Amino acid sequence: MSFPQGTLPNNITTIVLLGFPDVHSFNFLFFSLLIILYFGTIFGNLLIMSLYLMSKNLQSPMYFFITQLSLYDLLVTTDVVPTLLHTALYGTTMTLASCIIQFFFFVISESSECLLLSVMSYDRYLAICNPLRYNSIMNYKFCVTSVDIIWLVGFIVTLCYVFLINNLYFCGPHVIDHFFCDFEPIMQLSCSDTSIIHIHILILSFFFAMLPFIIIVMSYTYIVSTILKIQSNTGRHKAFSTCSSHLVVVSLFYGTILIVYMFPTKGQSLLLSKVLSLMYTVVTPLLNPIIYTLRNKDFKEALQKVKYVIKESIHNVFSV
Repeated sequence: MSFPQGTLPNNITTIVLLGFPDVHSFNFLFFSLLIILYFGTIFGNLLIMSLYLMSKNLQSPMYFFITQLSLYDLLVTTDVVPTLLHTALYGTTMTLASCIIQFFFFVISESSECLLLSVMSYDRYLAICNPLRYNSIMNYKFCVTSVDIIWLVGFIVTLCYVFLINNLYFCGPHVIDHFFCDFEPIMQLSCSDTSIIHIHILILSFFFAMLPFIIIVMSYTYIVSTILKIQSNTGRHKAFSTCSSHLVVVSLFYGTILIVYMFPTKGQSLLLSKVLSLMYTVVTPLLNPIIYTLRNKDFKEALQKVKYVIKESIHNVFSV
């Protein structure tokens, strides 16, 4: 039975998140692992942002975009993981409004990250395929304007999502078998006809998820073609190393996103869906700073300089 959208008061006042009931016997172990991952994510991404602000060697478009990626990772992690931690120990009950607010911050961080990854692929395309024009195009104004537009588009897209959801009538059940308020779990709480909203969401998803992915694929098609034309092995290796980290991050992020949201959910195991969701909400934000810093010479040098400055400061304090 369906109801006219936006005409009836919602019957749902509170929502229960089930999280991972299958690991109930290992809740403390699961909680401990999440705590380690959470603090590792916070530390890693804050470290990248701090090094960028403190080091002159990192003042380039590529590192500017990496710090923005760290900001999005921090946003999605602080939005999802604290609720998941509480659910693991005690279970979580929240209001419908709180659920939609959590969904709001989740969408704005993920949609913005999709757009940012496409801009980063364009940055790598210019650096490898058109290096003579790189500095004239990838200037400070372009970088800041790009990030501003990404935040604005992400905010508008998210408002569209929330507006469509807010017009639905929610009658229950009041239980969400997930660890955060994602789109499909919220839809399952509604007694309204959601076919129209699914079409609207599909159109929006194409513009902020699939279109950036197409741009990334096109950029790397040109990048690979250019790298293969380089005569020396050293030159090819150096060119590929400048974009390998970004390629790994894109593969991790879009790989799980496409599986979760593009494949039919009816044929998908609920546990598998949750595990894949853990990948892009918990694991990927932890791996991103590791991927970008582990083999990055500039970040290593910046970290060594910061260590030296801190060591000298401590020595001066105690020597007074």
